[in-house]
Amino acid sequence: MTISKDVQHEINNEIRDREIRVIDEAGEMLGVMNTKDALQLAEEKNLDLVKVSPNAKPPVCKILDYGKFRYEEIQRLKEAKKNQKAVVIKEIRMSVRVEEHDINVKLKNCIKFLEQGNRVKVAIRFRGREMAYTEQGKGVLLDFAVRVADIAVVEKQPKIEGRNMVMYLAPKKDK
Repeated sequence: MTISKDVQHEINNEIRDREIRVIDEAGEMLGVMNTKDALQLAEEKNLDLVKVSPNAKPPVCKILDYGKFRYEEIQRLKEAKKNQKAVVIKEIRMSVRVEEHDINVKLKNCIKFLEQGNRVKVAIRFRGREMAYTEQGKGVLLDFAVRVADIAVVEKQPKIEGRNMVMYLAPKKDK
């Protein structure tokens, strides 16, 4: 499996520390002991000695079945990956001199994107002398935000980036 390469543990003879804190298979603390003694104890039980916390002082090792441990770890990673959701940003572009019908079409698309759970980047591009009218562009963006206020929140206020003014909208969280 490709997921198994995520976390590597030192097991059995790979552990080079002189003293380690040992936990047995039942979760009982056996205390700090010599690595050789802990390894011998693990071999008597036909289990592996696995370093689970290498940064602790002294490092913590567990006596357990390494194959079963890796399988359960892979299952946990798969479950965590399955529950993740990628954030998608959809973009809507307008100009300063946008007509009412065009705004309604853009609003419809924006609402569709927000209902799907996506974030929306609303951008106004300024051409030529339109850069002198950035306040009108800001007004168009704020008006757009007011129209979708019942299903969206303004995540990032309108801001000029080069020849564009952008504003980010995110779907409202239902509680």
